[in-house]
Amino acid sequence: MAPPTLPTMASRSASGTTATVALLGGLALLLTGCVTSRVEQYKEAHTGIEAGERIVILARQHHSTHEAEADFTSCVGNSLQRGRSALEVAPSDVFVDSLYPWFEPSTAPLDPLDLPELLARPGVSERISEHGVRYVVWVDGATDRVDGGGSMSCAIGPGGGGCFGLAWWETDAKYEASIWDLRETGSAGRITTDVSGRSVMPAVIIPLPFIARTQANACRGLAQQLQEFIVAEGGLSQ
Repeated sequence: MAPPTLPTMASRSASGTTATVALLGGLALLLTGCVTSRVEQYKEAHTGIEAGERIVILARQHHSTHEAEADFTSCVGNSLQRGRSALEVAPSDVFVDSLYPWFEPSTAPLDPLDLPELLARPGVSERISEHGVRYVVWVDGATDRVDGGGSMSCAIGPGGGGCFGLAWWETDAKYEASIWDLRETGSAGRITTDVSGRSVMPAVIIPLPFIARTQANACRGLAQQLQEFIVAEGGLSQ
């Protein structure tokens, strides 16, 4: 019988690397945890939508330090056009351009009480009717990194390069949608969403990111609530 062979240095090194990767991967999954979501709505008026009526999604831009991202409003608009309660969404850029300058950041109405005055301006009601827009949805908020930690180092040498370490960060996606009914010239209500989660990136030679999709979850949650809010002819919030 041949004598048992001892593991070589290369095989011991590979085993150690595999164990380290498994350990950091398990730790990453443990630290990532769950994405937490909270969505609330407050209804001020009865809603509903008829065939041929559309909505438009606009980002609040009156303060440059904390405004909704364009990709987020696009995500909400695209999501609203899917599913059983799909809504027709007017292109926001076309809507704003055709009503120039009344929906530009410096002149856009900040309060639904300003709607009667806006709609009384020459040509405004006619242009809105051409687009078939019944509801304007103002989206305000942002996705921010609120915390983070860990460390990671990377190096390149004659034999190659790689990284080692563990980094993590937390993000919070907070948005509010204010729904204005242009036919009733008033506020229909608002919806708020708050999604938080932790992302983790362990690295043994190659970084392996485990990303918490907080903004994507906030988009889906807000779009679903908007569909229910507008389509259902529900009563007022208590």
